[in-house]
Amino acid sequence: MSAKPLRLGINVDHVATIRNARGGPRPDPVRAALLAIEAGADGITAHLREDRRHILDADMARLKAAISKPLNFEMAATGQMLDIALATAPHAVCLVPEKRTERTTEGGLDVVGGHDYLVPYVDQLARGGIRVSLFVEPSIEAIDASVSIKAPVVELHTGAWCHAVEVGDAALAEREFARVTAAAAYAGERGLEVHAGHGLDYETARQVSALPQVVELNIGHFLIGEAVFVGLVEAIRQMREAMDEGRAGC
Repeated sequence: MSAKPLRLGINVDHVATIRNARGGPRPDPVRAALLAIEAGADGITAHLREDRRHILDADMARLKAAISKPLNFEMAATGQMLDIALATAPHAVCLVPEKRTERTTEGGLDVVGGHDYLVPYVDQLARGGIRVSLFVEPSIEAIDASVSIKAPVVELHTGAWCHAVEVGDAALAEREFARVTAAAAYAGERGLEVHAGHGLDYETARQVSALPQVVELNIGHFLIGEAVFVGLVEAIRQMREAMDEGRAGC
């Protein structure tokens, strides 16, 4: 199939993590978002966690007011977050799982077990003019549940695959990437828009970019880490180059 253009969303959560480690206003995630857009980002992602460990409520309001590209608001499905999202009116909301004790998101949303709970959240966000995506495991069951919940977009959790690549477990990496590939193809067949994210670096982004159904990657931690050494603009340039190389192989 002919691949659609591939978008890059930059997650600025961990700019706020660094700021919050010391307190005060710097480094500013809004400044990082503006710089990312200048460097070629197609959108900005930020996760307002219930424990506010990085992004804060004021950051979301400032991001919405300041950036010229779409804002993707990651959030848990809670009443408080729903109210904030509806008041903020971002371009998109990505519903994600959340545990207070986790360092980062550990897996996809339980869209099968949580089906009935999630339906009203997706419905209310959609009625508020917000495009909804579900952050899901790369499985057929999760795709079918997402269709039933009536979310137009799924973001495939690439964390298990990326971790296997990182630790050098080639056999596991091959199995996990096969799951991502199959889920992307099936989601496309079911009429869903397909995004991917979590744990991606230059090499894994290059590889997943070759999947024609995937139209957006959301990447944060790796790029903020690389920016310490090469600068954010250069890190984003290299990521865009890797994505373009992968897409050329479709």
